[in-house]
Amino acid sequence: MSAIAGPIVDTTDRLAKRNALVLAVAQALAGGNSVVIVGTAGIVGGSLADKSLATVPVSTYVLGLWMATLPVGAIAKRYGRLASFELGALCGMIAGLVCCAAVVYGSFALLCAGTLFGGFYAAVHQSYRFASTDTASDQFKPRAISWVMAGGMFSAFVGPQLVILTKELWPPYLFAASYVAQAGVAVLSGLVLLATRIPRPAAPGRGQEGGRPLAEIFSQPRLIVAVVCGVASYAMMNLVMTSAPVAMLDCSHSINDATLGLQWHVVGMFAPSFVTGTLISRFGTDRIAGCGLAIIAAGALVALSGITVWHFWIALVLLGVGWNFAFVGATSLVTQCHRPNERNKVQAVNDFLVFGAMAIGSFSSGHLLASYGWSMVAEVVLPAVGVAGFLLVAVNLAGRRKAA
Repeated sequence: MSAIAGPIVDTTDRLAKRNALVLAVAQALAGGNSVVIVGTAGIVGGSLADKSLATVPVSTYVLGLWMATLPVGAIAKRYGRLASFELGALCGMIAGLVCCAAVVYGSFALLCAGTLFGGFYAAVHQSYRFASTDTASDQFKPRAISWVMAGGMFSAFVGPQLVILTKELWPPYLFAASYVAQAGVAVLSGLVLLATRIPRPAAPGRGQEGGRPLAEIFSQPRLIVAVVCGVASYAMMNLVMTSAPVAMLDCSHSINDATLGLQWHVVGMFAPSFVTGTLISRFGTDRIAGCGLAIIAAGALVALSGITVWHFWIALVLLGVGWNFAFVGATSLVTQCHRPNERNKVQAVNDFLVFGAMAIGSFSSGHLLASYGWSMVAEVVLPAVGVAGFLLVAVNLAGRRKAA
């Protein structure tokens, strides 16, 4: 059988279920690393530099995520998924140690360097969701993605609890011990990932090595919509999430309130994954993605309605739930639009585009918050998800007319 005919699939999905469970555990640990960075780097950055630069360390994390997406795909294609996974865990360990040094030496530049490595790690653990489909049947793919994303729910407790329990263990260096713990969790994740079993695709026949040209693949309307939904859901979620801890402190809320808000946001991001795959199988990717975009918009409206702790927390939870539906739906759409021998390059380019837009939004979040306030951050969300929703409906209607 050629590589074009089909992926390496265990028809019973036994191997796919094993891999999805292992990747879910790794996602929980790796996601905890990201939560530590997002929850603390803005606060630490604000203490080491001008307030308008407070979110720059989080933005360099997103920049690292964007920069690493294409290399991660290339490494996985040449050396296999496990090689990219372990390299990512190494970057996660480096991130924690460098961020710790930044706090101890009071260096804003070191902090940004550490979060950049954290972004490299994030680019790798973002690939777990795609890796879970490598050995899955078409019927199991949405559920495999959901299982991995569900693992991220536990990062909602791993990350914030690391911060809460360790933030003052190395006085007078606030969060220094948190970053050391973060490095340890990355090492643990690397050990867990050794249990994955993902064979490389079958060798392609002559003329099939690279599959179709990227221009041809990305001219598909459904793939364009998948990318737009991924961009809108992830970029807008990150824009608000990056600003929220700093905004909460500006509104006289405590560090614990900000950290717990982030915790419940991450719960909202990943808890629905226990049912998202089933919902997609029952109602279709388009409807679930559309619901996600609508929930993100609802979260923005809550953020605009007040600045109490509960306004922040409810907005962050809605933002997380909406992101889950929209992003899992977008990921499922991407897997429907490429052939097996095209998967690494298509998935890498998709993430490159999604996280590139996310990086732009992240770098602008500090300026938006410092210059125009929390309300402007929330207002930007509405037109972005509105455009994505319109395109999703338009392509869905066009597909129905064509089928008729």
